[in-house]
Amino acid sequence: MELFSRNILFWGKEFQENLASKNICILGLGGVGGYTAEMLARAGVGKLTLVDFDTVSTSNLNRQIIALQSNIGEKKTKLFENRLKNINPAIEITTIDDFYSENLALDLAQFDYVVDAIDSMRSKIHLLETCHKLGVPVISSMGAGNRVDPTQLYICDISEIENKNAPFVSNVIYQLKKRGIETGITVVASREKPFSQEKISELEHIETNSGEIVEFNKIIPASTPFVASTAGIFMAFYIIKELRR
Repeated sequence: MELFSRNILFWGKEFQENLASKNICILGLGGVGGYTAEMLARAGVGKLTLVDFDTVSTSNLNRQIIALQSNIGEKKTKLFENRLKNINPAIEITTIDDFYSENLALDLAQFDYVVDAIDSMRSKIHLLETCHKLGVPVISSMGAGNRVDPTQLYICDISEIENKNAPFVSNVIYQLKKRGIETGITVVASREKPFSQEKISELEHIETNSGEIVEFNKIIPASTPFVASTAGIFMAFYIIKELRR
């Protein structure tokens, strides 16, 4: 237990041992989800399932904890598996190197908590709707892009989001409301008004492991080193806080 001795000084040996039995799924290993994964591993969560289809790119270097010049082009799932086992050799890591869609064979009901760090609208909505229907606790990132001030982040129920006019947030709220979901999802949101010097979009073309073709117009957000990382830490903190109840 020396690895987690400083944790134990705060929350005790019994809870530390309890964390080793917890199973958490993180979808999206970018600027937000990567920090969530690392904080949960350092807290002592025993089982993590990591879902991401992407590789490290040069544009990730400014904010993603896994991104280094030496690993550009490598799979994020594999990099995180190696990194987190280098922190805690006893941790059980399951990696799914694939794009999350309704066709991905993933039993969300098995998890103690689900982390939504997805940045594609359709996938995000499907994940949140599925967790809500199954009664699986989920926390969702809303408000890391196009922002610079981490002190403007806060945690709340989706019904309590203050800045509902931000385009991405308003679209998520609208789509969930159409599905009868207006509350019961915890989010990390921001009070800061989103800003970008210019609007850039590109056509995303993804072929999943099952052969499904996914295409959508992706808006490339401004993303600084400060907000995504802090949002990821907020998410990990909230999960640990809830597991201590």
